[in-house]
Amino acid sequence: MRIALLPLDERPVNATLPAHIAAIAGAEVLTPPAELLPRMRTPGRADELAGWLAEVAGEVDALVVSLDTLGYGGLIGSRTTQDAASAVVERLAVLERIRPRHPRLPITAVTTVMRASRSYSPAEEPEYWSRHGVELHDLGGALHREFLGEPHERERLTAAVPADVQADFWLRRLRNHTVDLFTLGLAGRGTLDTLLVTADDTAPRAAGSLEQVWLRHWVSATGLGTRVLMYPGADEVGSVLVARALADGEQVEEEVRIAVEFREEGGADRIAPYENVPIAAGVARQIAAAGAEVVPFGGEHDDADAVIVVHAPDPRRGDQTRRGEATDQAVVDAVVDRVAELVEAGSSVGVADVRYVNGADPALVRALAERGVLDRITAYGGWNTAGNTVGSVVAALVAHVVGHRRGGVDEIAQSRLRWHRIVEDYAYQAVVRGELAQEQPYGDHMSVPFADQADVESYLERCAKRLPEVAEQLGGADARRWLVTSPRLPWGRTFEIDFDLVPRT
Repeated sequence: MRIALLPLDERPVNATLPAHIAAIAGAEVLTPPAELLPRMRTPGRADELAGWLAEVAGEVDALVVSLDTLGYGGLIGSRTTQDAASAVVERLAVLERIRPRHPRLPITAVTTVMRASRSYSPAEEPEYWSRHGVELHDLGGALHREFLGEPHERERLTAAVPADVQADFWLRRLRNHTVDLFTLGLAGRGTLDTLLVTADDTAPRAAGSLEQVWLRHWVSATGLGTRVLMYPGADEVGSVLVARALADGEQVEEEVRIAVEFREEGGADRIAPYENVPIAAGVARQIAAAGAEVVPFGGEHDDADAVIVVHAPDPRRGDQTRRGEATDQAVVDAVVDRVAELVEAGSSVGVADVRYVNGADPALVRALAERGVLDRITAYGGWNTAGNTVGSVVAALVAHVVGHRRGGVDEIAQSRLRWHRIVEDYAYQAVVRGELAQEQPYGDHMSVPFADQADVESYLERCAKRLPEVAEQLGGADARRWLVTSPRLPWGRTFEIDFDLVPRT
């Protein structure tokens, strides 16, 4: 099976991770030439990307499309470019030209509701975010509260932000909302088989959350609820839709069935940081988006094809970069005991480690290794937001089940993906990045790129030494199979890292 992917941007989680997931089931993912894709704040060549899609459509078994990249040149482009809504819509219209030429080609897509991060970092936003970012986020939340008839401070916040900044902020959001409404029409007319409407870095009360209310109104009014899915997420969506293409390509009546388990009382009802729905609802929607079926919570699930065990978010702790007290050992033990039990029973198990955002729970990873099950689970994730983690784990489970049904899982590909996530989410995000953040000049570059290439090289030299040391302390078959080499910073900042895994000889 060959799947064409137009990714959200050029970062590995968007452009490479989906291919690693597809490889588990023996499938191939095609992506555009690198020179057409965005480079952080430099948008991709959207018109040429539209041409690539039209050309490749006749050579593949499915299309997976980021509408932000097709319309604006990438995720950051959707927040920073000045293109009119009419120009964006015209680029998206290439899909309406592809559909009649390839009427049986599955086409799935994602559009991302524009975020309003609660920070003063302009790295991925308009420049005025450095002065007014928090107030703009709060202003969006106040508008949402006003809409719901709740107490708000909209007047005070309006007075605190210059009129020209507010005008740009709201008109930019109006443009993107107009485009999002157009994408609902693409789904309604059958141009898209499935449309995901996702949101990253949001909150229960926010401008983006209010816009989702309006979008849900039209989804309900038009009866598109089975074709349009809406939930928190962004960088994992390419992987999820690739998994959906694999599941749909299986061409069997029985859907992939995934059971969900939480081992902590109340954990399923918590809302993770940067999200706006309880984690249990987010997991269920990620499973549906990946073309699978959720086995009802509670009770037995002997007929499930796979189980995802969720290490629930803890509101007392939050971000891995500001980790306080360690996770309660009893909570870790409960998760590890259940994972070990499932593995010993022969289940395909994925562990979604969403205790913190932006990194693994070190206590959980070490305990899984000590129990001897870290390299026996099917998939692991503990990166960025809960939606990112859950979506990538679900996608890997679906790929595993599809590969099994087709007569063989690529065990090497599965091992590579599992170990990559352990090295990145645990060794780097939870351990090494924190160590190096204590050293100058590394501590100031989580969001903003290094200005000095010499500092980048020094940082990567330290990573090249420490990543293998930390990861290999866990032991196990994966650690013995792979060498960690060539670390690099995709956006020149410490927030994300990439590296190669080379088989040991």
